Amino acid sequence: MSTKEQYWKYSLIVIILFMGIIIFRQISPFLGGLLGALTIYILVRGQMRYLVEKRKLKRSLSALLITAETIFVFLIPLGLTVWMIVNKLQDINLDPQTYIAPIQQVAEFIKEKTGYDVLGKDTLTFIVSMLPRIGQIIMESISSLAINLFVMIFVLYFMLIGGQKMEAYVNDILPFNESNTQEVTNEINMIVRSNAIGIPLLAIIQGGVAMIGYFLFSAPNILMLGFLTCFATIIPMVGTALVWLPVAAYLAISGDWFNAIGIAAYGAIVVSQSDNLIRFILQKKMADTHPLITIFGVVIGLPIFGFMGVIFGPLLLSLFFLFVNMFKKEYLDLRNNLPSR
Repeated sequence: MSTKEQYWKYSLIVIILFMGIIIFRQISPFLGGLLGALTIYILVRGQMRYLVEKRKLKRSLSALLITAETIFVFLIPLGLTVWMIVNKLQDINLDPQTYIAPIQQVAEFIKEKTGYDVLGKDTLTFIVSMLPRIGQIIMESISSLAINLFVMIFVLYFMLIGGQKMEAYVNDILPFNESNTQEVTNEINMIVRSNAIGIPLLAIIQGGVAMIGYFLFSAPNILMLGFLTCFATIIPMVGTALVWLPVAAYLAISGDWFNAIGIAAYGAIVVSQSDNLIRFILQKKMADTHPLITIFGVVIGLPIFGFMGVIFGPLLLSLFFLFVNMFKKEYLDLRNNLPSR
């Protein structure tokens, strides 16, 4: 390759990278919708192939049917859930004193026992100032979710229309040989499918198990707590304890020590242990992914991808180790097998 051709080649690479960074920065607010569309495409691509190849339907009609299926199966239940949560939030008393009074009681109790004042004036002022901000963050998150859902449906339809060409194009530009390309594709399909199906299933089971405990020990607003527990399952390390532990603390502050201890024990023994058991079963059935990859993948993925990080965080970490293993097999193992001089 001549110097001029090398100049053309590397200049084109720089231009592609520069424009790619600009485009990525502009579409980053819609990243959740794009990744959501990719996730659903991987789940329904078999249906698309069946409708087009077996049933001989037009690709546009098949894509329309699958998009409608996605709306009815995924978006409508999600929309109803968000609507119910918003209605519940509207019923919450917005008087800051309602939330500060229990905190002050706990602080007074700690001060009586230890002599240490954990709730100074600065801390109290900070708590009061944060309450409106929390409501604002919730409303911004709901607006962002609505926009990303629209983007997801829009992008999914066109991904289904051009699915085969898109997959062939991606396979052509991947810097791997045929066997490695197939391995990467299989890894992506396996992890996306297992997480996209396993995480919602785990959340529903965990929420149901937790709601039994909330009912048995007279927790307030059982249905709302059940939904919050479902969403808390995606948070690594702490998980559902983010819900049942504050509920137990609230009951203890209210003087209902029997139900407070009951919920704390039920959450620690039943809810938390069922989480480990269900995760183990789902991982063995769907994808034999190491638990540490799942945990640290979620920790890495949530700040990068938002909610979709629960799927694409573990995928990112798994692909990293897969690429390292490819490099080892293709280059390091080959170098070690060279005959000595």
